[in-house]
This record gives sequence, structure tokens and C-alpha cells, in this order.
Amino acid sequence: MALVAIEEGGSRGRGEAVPYARYGETIESVLAQIAAVRPAIEDGAGHELLQTLLPPGAARNAVDCALWDLAAKRSGFPVYVLAGVAPPQPVLTAFTLSVGTPREMAKAAAAAAERPLLKVKLAGEGDAERLAAVRAAAPGAMLIADANEAWTEAILEHNLEACARAGVALVEQPLPAGKDAPLAKVEHIVPVCADESIHDRKDLARLRERYDAINIKLDKAGGLTEALALLKEGKDLGFEIMTGCMVGTSLAMAPALLLAPGARFADLDGPLLLAQDRPEGLRYEGSIVHPPRPELWG
Repeated sequence: MALVAIEEGGSRGRGEAVPYARYGETIESVLAQIAAVRPAIEDGAGHELLQTLLPPGAARNAVDCALWDLAAKRSGFPVYVLAGVAPPQPVLTAFTLSVGTPREMAKAAAAAAERPLLKVKLAGEGDAERLAAVRAAAPGAMLIADANEAWTEAILEHNLEACARAGVALVEQPLPAGKDAPLAKVEHIVPVCADESIHDRKDLARLRERYDAINIKLDKAGGLTEALALLKEGKDLGFEIMTGCMVGTSLAMAPALLLAPGARFADLDGPLLLAQDRPEGLRYEGSIVHPPRPELWG
């Protein structure tokens, strides 16, 4: 992960981003992008100019969130006030079950069965068996299925039917980004959510006939500034909203909590998947995540 700190007038703002190889990002490439905009930031560049200096992605996310945090620390007003959005509230987050054999996933689901919302990672062939095993092991949980671009057109309807039988509430990114046109031709017996197919607002219009929902991640959108705009425009177009994350610390999750009041689903369990979080990290009570303290962010 990459950490940006911006200091001014004795105040310090921070932002964290997680480079994602799926989008061609590495720690080195993200750090190089951040270094390239450092002179502009030192000259006073803000959120609006930053949008033109860096593309959507992890580097812009880290800088943008650090700027928001700095503004909050300097002004004494929390970010939600500065951004003109609802204050963050405790929110139910999904808890992720890694993909494996049906037996392995059933065991993991049984251990997490008391959590109200489970996100089930899938892999393509054999997903019907995986879903059935998870549902049997966690009969009371709401399920989100994340296909991670692993399905093909040939198995699309079969796996949607398996999702419906398992009572899945939403399936993420069943087909690869760029090869998702068949989604406009099949009945969505389970709502379908764009993940890898959606980064920022420019992606919205072409996705309307293919998807029912969008997953907004700050590391894809390139920061809180674009994510808030994407949330508004997406809802205006009729999309349901999910707010998600990469596997990062609480510093990466904190800004995303500002999206949660406008989202149907939140998937902000990144710190729960780490061996160690930041010492001032978010407070998780089971699957309920609480807003950050000022010492962390915002």
C-alpha cells in the first residue's frame, strides 16, 4: 500500500491507497505518479486541479484523501461538513469468504454464519456447488456473490440461476470488463453489479443496459472527490450503489464510509483481512464498522 502525508501550517493530512495489478498498478508506478504531482501540490493544487493531473487510480486516491484530511485538520471541520454530505454512521459491512472448494467454503461460511452479510468469492466452473455449500452452512446470512470476471457467456445464465437458488442478493462482475455486452441480453433474475467495468463517471452511460448496480471503490475512482460525484450521478441514472474496497488498513476505509449512507451495500472489511491494522484504526463490532476518530482521518 502507498501512504501520502501532506503538511501545512502545522497540520498533517493522510491518505492511503492500494495499487492493484489488475489495472497495471504497482507500488513503484503509484509512487512515481505521486512524485510527479508533488510540485503542483506544494504550489497549492487542490482537488479540482488534481483531477486533471492524475488519472483515476490509486495514486490520485491517496493524494485526494490526504488533501481532504488536511483541510479537515486545518479548518477544524470534519470532511463530511466540508464535502456537504451526510455524517458517517455505523454501517453493516460484508465479510468476505475466499474462493475454494465447496467443502472449504462451507467451513468458512459456518465460522462466519452469525455475520448478517457475507460476500462469496467465486471462480466460474463449480460455482453452483460453492454457492449451495455456503448457503447450507450459513442459512440466515444475506449473500453477495463476487464472480471476479470469471464467468463466460456460456455459463452466465446457469450461474445466475444458481445465485437465485441460493438467495443471492447481488452478483458482482460476472463477465470480464470489456466483454460484458451479453449482460444486456439476459434476464437479471439476480441484480448484477459492475466492479471492474466501472471506474469513474465516464463509464456510467455505456453500462446502464448491462448492470443494475455499481461498486464504487476509491482506489478505482481516484479519490473521494470523484467517488462522491460518481455516487450522485450513478443514483441519478438509477443504479443501486455498493461501496467497496481493496485490502487496506482503516486509513483506506475511513473515506469510503462517507459513501455508505447512499449505498445499499457496504463492503469495507479490508482491515479484518489483515494480520494487523493501524493502532488508531476503525472500530469493528462484529460486522458493524464505526466512523473514524479524527486521529485516523477526516
